[in-house]
Amino acid sequence: MVRDESDAQREMSSAEIGALAHLWRGEVYRSTIWRTRLDTTTNWAVVTLGIALSIAFASREASPLPLVLVGILILFFLMLEARRYRYFNVWRARCRWMETHFYAPMLQDGNLRLGEGWQRELAEDYWVPRYHVSFRVSVGRRIRRNYLWILLIQSAAYIGKLIVHPTPVENLEMFVDRADIGPVPGLIVLAAGAFYVLAWAGWALQSWLHDRRRWGSTQRPSGMG
Repeated sequence: MVRDESDAQREMSSAEIGALAHLWRGEVYRSTIWRTRLDTTTNWAVVTLGIALSIAFASREASPLPLVLVGILILFFLMLEARRYRYFNVWRARCRWMETHFYAPMLQDGNLRLGEGWQRELAEDYWVPRYHVSFRVSVGRRIRRNYLWILLIQSAAYIGKLIVHPTPVENLEMFVDRADIGPVPGLIVLAAGAFYVLAWAGWALQSWLHDRRRWGSTQRPSGMG
């Protein structure tokens, strides 16, 4: 059925505005719940890193290996948090969509702007729920927000452990030798660590470029996500 222009420009009734307000409140509540879950996963990563730091620096003879192994757990927490972020982003995007297309215009000049078609896109998102960001983008955003700092602390602690324990390092060769893990040479371990750091940083940069291309300098978003 083809809707005419007058139908597209119709005004909302008080009941419809009230229903939309309750819908917005519900989406805010859901986004708050998932925001709390994101913080919980970050806390797990921080606590795990703290335990690894305590073990590695418990004594001069303690091995730096816990600081390497904790990277696997942090990576797991990052993947879990990125998955949670995709759910959180659904509710957050819907809230922002209503705020920027309904509440903000109404507060600014009293214009509901029903003719822009924003309500149709919102309705489609309810008819066919979908993620608004890819898993790759969500991982990059979580790295930028939290995990890059966790990575820097982990890397600085590991390098510091090799430098000062059991005695202050005297030359580069001694530093590389201390990075040995069983039969694995220290040079390979350090190279893997450098790749680990650069991969995270590159992922975060790629995500930042993606968001910049999508949003640019526009004040209002052209889509959800």
